[in-house]
Amino acid sequence: MTTKYAALLRGINVGGAKKVPMAELRTLMEGLGHGDVRTYLQSGNAAFSSAHGDEESLAAELSTAIEQRFGFGVGVLVRDHRYLKAVREACPFPAAELEAKQLHVTYFSDPVDAERFASVEPAAFLPEEFRLGDRALYLYAPDGLGRSKLGEVLARPRMLKGVLATTRNWNTVVKLEELTGV
Repeated sequence: MTTKYAALLRGINVGGAKKVPMAELRTLMEGLGHGDVRTYLQSGNAAFSSAHGDEESLAAELSTAIEQRFGFGVGVLVRDHRYLKAVREACPFPAAELEAKQLHVTYFSDPVDAERFASVEPAAFLPEEFRLGDRALYLYAPDGLGRSKLGEVLARPRMLKGVLATTRNWNTVVKLEELTGV
């Protein structure tokens, strides 16, 4: 039985660093035995099917293959369709009423608890807000992530210590669920 997954690569093709052409990523993933490989945007999103492995082993395998092929390490998260759908459905903000640039999801490699973010005073960042989900953080940033003071604080290394984290805007969240659902 095959399962549909999304691979989320962290920090590639940003500002000219860690360049991974999407056509080469597709070829690399097909060479690993994955089927139905499709990429979305240039920022490290791929959908694929696989009959072997679990999320962690698939992520480790892809990360190793990328380092061998391109010569640099890349953090990789792999999530199945069921998880991606659950994250979308659990959004605590009115996604249908917001622009995609206003809503983001940060996916984590492991569960995180509220204690990790206890030093963040939510009232100091209003109207920006965040909520935690299942290995995910939802961020509402009315002026977009690039201008978000709360997003900047939440992304500090001490907040993310010990976990791999990568953020996607709401359009990408929805598209990855769609790509893994067909």
